[in-house]
Amino acid sequence: MKIAVAGTGYVGLSVALLLAQHNKVHALDIVPKKVELLNNGKSPIVDATITDFLEKNTSGERPLDFHATVEPGEAYSNADFAVIATPTNYDEKKNYFDTSSVEAAISAVRKYAPEAWIVIKSTIPVGYTQQLRDRLNDDHILFSPEFLREGHALFDNLHPSRIVVGAPQDDACSVEAARTFVDLLAQGAASEERSRINHDGSTGIPELVVGTTEAEAIKLFANTYLALRVAYFNELDTYAESRGLNTREIIDGVCLDPRIGDGYNNPSFGYGGYCLPKDTKQLLANYNQVPQNLIEAIVDANRTRKEFVASEVMERIKDIQDPVVGIYRLTMKSGSDNFRQSAIQDVMKQFKANGIPVLIYEPTLDKPDFQGSEVTHNLAGFKTRASVIVANRWNSDLADVDTKVYTRDLFRRD
Repeated sequence: MKIAVAGTGYVGLSVALLLAQHNKVHALDIVPKKVELLNNGKSPIVDATITDFLEKNTSGERPLDFHATVEPGEAYSNADFAVIATPTNYDEKKNYFDTSSVEAAISAVRKYAPEAWIVIKSTIPVGYTQQLRDRLNDDHILFSPEFLREGHALFDNLHPSRIVVGAPQDDACSVEAARTFVDLLAQGAASEERSRINHDGSTGIPELVVGTTEAEAIKLFANTYLALRVAYFNELDTYAESRGLNTREIIDGVCLDPRIGDGYNNPSFGYGGYCLPKDTKQLLANYNQVPQNLIEAIVDANRTRKEFVASEVMERIKDIQDPVVGIYRLTMKSGSDNFRQSAIQDVMKQFKANGIPVLIYEPTLDKPDFQGSEVTHNLAGFKTRASVIVANRWNSDLADVDTKVYTRDLFRRD
């Protein structure tokens, strides 16, 4: 079976390599340098499992039927399935979700593969897939949400918590195609996942084929719950910090309750990344005619947390003459090179608004400045020049200047 994948970010590349274990996969990207890297067995993003798959494919240790290209015709011609994993953005001020990249990809697919089943993996608004099917008069469009972590994308697809594909339940052909795509994803998962025992006593990977809008809502509400967890434990930390209490002792005691558990309980500067900010804000916009309080509180809590972190750092340097705030990495998570909408950027803006110079250490950023602040790759010089070092996540590189470091990474993990 030939499968085309549009986009080679975390989602697209992890899905492409997963499926290339048993299918012919052509991945399309508009950046020639990324395509060249991929075809030479090099990963353009930081992800240990993706790197391992590409290297072992090149050496022949784990062969994949995988090829990257910048040519739409090469990618899409004769494809049975086309996975759309292009970037989207949500503008909260205009309540506008920019899905133009998705629609451009669909248009290109239809030019070369008019009968291919299209599976959208991009983050999209609730109801979008059905609207597309109606507007384009195209009944071969499905939606499948991704549940992965940055830096661990392929690992999470090899060990999926569940597989969800959305198709209109009154369309037998679409439901059948959705089940086929579920089978393709399950086939690519690690073999031990087929015999695993789940919390409810069932065996194997949970598989759901639901309506397209229900599938979109599953992703939206799942991400919003994760944002709720992040906001809750951050607010707990703010409370403890403000009262001089030991946050870790409180969290340990709270999370021993099995109903609460210890997932997503490590304090941070706030949630960020590809999905959580735009999903929560989009969900809030969707609630504009529905009674709600909680969703708005999650969004507000994230903003308040960043303001608290900034105020704590500024309190620490208030007696230092000509202070410089050092930002250790713009990334959100350890083992990641993504800093899209990372919380530390909003914290950084608070320092700049108060006239405090900011120095950024970010080795993955190949330009001299970011949002008007100097960027350096010289870690030793960064440590010397910074009056205080703000780090969303701790790294052993900072051990020799730990007294300078402000972090709320209590558990030394994401």
